Amino acid sequence: MPLRTRITELLGIDHPVVLGGMGSGGTGHALVAAVSAAGGLGILSATWLGPAEQRAEVEAIRQHTDRPFGLNHLLCFLDEERFASSLALRPAMISTAWPWSSQALAPYWERAHAQGARVLHMVSSVPEAARAVEAGADVIVAQGTEGGGHVGWMGSMALVPMVVRAVAPVPVLAAGGVADGAGLAAALALGAEGVLLGTRFLASLESPVPDGFKRTILDSDGHDTLLTEIPDIAAGRVWPGAMSRVRRNRFIERWAGREWELRQRRDQVGPAVAAARQRDDTEEYTIGTGQTAGLITDLAPAAQIVRDIVEHAETIIASRLAGLLVQPTASR
Repeated sequence: MPLRTRITELLGIDHPVVLGGMGSGGTGHALVAAVSAAGGLGILSATWLGPAEQRAEVEAIRQHTDRPFGLNHLLCFLDEERFASSLALRPAMISTAWPWSSQALAPYWERAHAQGARVLHMVSSVPEAARAVEAGADVIVAQGTEGGGHVGWMGSMALVPMVVRAVAPVPVLAAGGVADGAGLAAALALGAEGVLLGTRFLASLESPVPDGFKRTILDSDGHDTLLTEIPDIAAGRVWPGAMSRVRRNRFIERWAGREWELRQRRDQVGPAVAAARQRDDTEEYTIGTGQTAGLITDLAPAAQIVRDIVEHAETIIASRLAGLLVQPTASR
């Protein structure tokens, strides 16, 4: 029997699998459309896209699928013109994350609701989740520290059920540490209604990241990442309470323990990192990947990834988990 959860019903999707709205070129219309067309929910990062770029990307998504999709904004870098543009495009979902503590969330989400969009908000702690629900979020994503890119400090196994309990009956998605059907089955067992994935979809044929970036995911054993502020220092950005999980490479090793000097030389290092990404020198730019890279062994079409995750989870739930229940025998 197919998996049905409150998330599939709420969002009008077939499968409880969501593409994370990864910034810095991690998503694009081809990947978003492929995930949505496969019955999941694709989310496009709109934080750094101007109105014209957003319109072009959304038009391309809608040319490939009529299924629901979302647009993501990092609230700590929110630009009013870009946010208004996203609302005007009337996506099914507005996705948000990483607000400053002083930001009032409700006004943004009221505007999203007025345009007919649901609001999905990612958190890394229970207080953040409670704050988001009080402000009117429709779905909470509990992101564990195993995830790639910007994350908090608590692991998914503890964070997810804590958030589920704190925000009930608001539905929760699990993120961080999920790359396959076993992760989806585990998330459901923890009380989540589905999963949001980043790293697994970076290793897809439709992913817009450089080929070298994709190869590092396939080469990873999952033990070669660390939490650091080096990427943000080099980029000259401050995130509210987030660390960045990246793969260890020459660039990271060079500056580890020398963050003070990196701040002094940011005007030189930042452009050098951007140039290294352009030429796909994977040792000299930051590779934001999660620990689940150790579970990923192939580049596959995004639609196949969605199908494989769901079918694997269904098999685990129907056979392995159900088979653990032993029918009690009548006493003599």
